[in-house]
Amino acid sequence: MKRSLSSVFAQTHLPFEVIVIDDGSMDNTSNIKQDFPQIKYIYQQNSGVSSARNLGVKNSSSSWIAFLDSDDEWHPKKLKLQVEFHKNNPDIFMSYTDELWIREGSEVKVPKKYQKYGGEVFDKCLSHCIIAPSSVLIHKKLFNKFGVFDENLEVCEDYDLWLRIASFEKIGLVDEKLIIKYAGHEDQLSFKYWGMDRFRVKSLEKLLGATEVAHPNVLALFGRTTSVVPENSGKGEAKATHPEQIRRANEATHPEQIGRATLVAPNISENKSSHSRILILKELIKKYTLLLKGAIKHDKIADKQTYEKRLKELNNELNQRN
Repeated sequence: MKRSLSSVFAQTHLPFEVIVIDDGSMDNTSNIKQDFPQIKYIYQQNSGVSSARNLGVKNSSSSWIAFLDSDDEWHPKKLKLQVEFHKNNPDIFMSYTDELWIREGSEVKVPKKYQKYGGEVFDKCLSHCIIAPSSVLIHKKLFNKFGVFDENLEVCEDYDLWLRIASFEKIGLVDEKLIIKYAGHEDQLSFKYWGMDRFRVKSLEKLLGATEVAHPNVLALFGRTTSVVPENSGKGEAKATHPEQIRRANEATHPEQIGRATLVAPNISENKSSHSRILILKELIKKYTLLLKGAIKHDKIADKQTYEKRLKELNNELNQRN
């Protein structure tokens, strides 16, 4: 935490305010204000990474928001370069950067599947989450339009939100390694859950509209999801995060106020082109096929039957559209 916050206050473009959300930590996070008296410290009972970020958004006073996870670090020019990008591209309301990975003190190669792209990136975001939350600078109006982090997702909550946004918006890329991710800690969420594609499928089904309307079997398997600015926190397991608010970046656009109402993204089936729906169908078929193999391997009969049925439905729709 101290390393992360030190990188915030080392920025050549200082933030307007810094909010630390303590998500029910059992360490000495509550004492962090002694080292950084200028921060706004908020404690909540452990409610999950999505709830922590949403609480930071809710309590922020700036129109532009950046996130920084407690085990990540910013390059000193991170905010400066992103603010400059948005001033030069006033029609883009979210940007992210490339990243450097460190494991056991040494730089490791970032897998090719996390290659970065800018502009129309929806198709690039379907397979995996290529956008690290700690690299993002985002305008609040996008939360109003597409919702916030889904508190019912234990992981892949960032994948879920970025997909909703990328469905309709361009996302800018500052193509420099401006964040450092320290990989390999046992408490990282990516190490806690097997079969991460289960959560990505949940997001894709939500985007497709299936989990809310057409397929009760899928709903029973993955559960119902919504995206809200929380009045009361849900339960979950996650590390603490702290959204950082950005000074002067709101010169690029007019401020927007975020409310407390339920925020649901537009339905792809109604508002997006047939091409986007086909991309989602193809990605779901890939992921369900992998999940089916896992269900067969581990003799999960009920899951196997659900995956087979859903694959048949998806393939039928894809064939009709082709």
